[in-house]
Amino acid sequence: MQVKDLSLASPDIADGERIDDRFAGQEGSVTPRMVVSGIPEGTVELALICHDPDAPLPAGFTHWTLYGIPAVEGEIDVTAARPGPNDDGGAGYVGPFPPAGHGDHRYYFWVYALSEPVDGEPTRSGFLHHSADAVIEQARLTGTYSA
Repeated sequence: MQVKDLSLASPDIADGERIDDRFAGQEGSVTPRMVVSGIPEGTVELALICHDPDAPLPAGFTHWTLYGIPAVEGEIDVTAARPGPNDDGGAGYVGPFPPAGHGDHRYYFWVYALSEPVDGEPTRSGFLHHSADAVIEQARLTGTYSA
């Protein structure tokens, strides 16, 4: 895996800053826009995962898995990709909703440039296990949120 030019940004979430309430689970879970650039040569597709490692669960909490994203720079078209499972029992994006008084949680939005397509709609752990060898490069955007 290389760490070079791949970048993930959002017009809705400033890296390292608090996520606006409209993107939170308590406020309707509006899906934030994500923008990718610097896609490395050999990328067949992209995958996107949002994970909260601070959730009081053994493996944290996965808020979003998205697979089959076309390897095209610019804003990710979520309608052109396959939503995978989140840890709330559904598919697609579910916004931050940490326990009240639990303090700031970090929300890592990861984009992965892949040399081969992802089969199906795996969980986060399934994707990381089965597609690890296909990751050419990865990049991260971090937001924070507290209730």
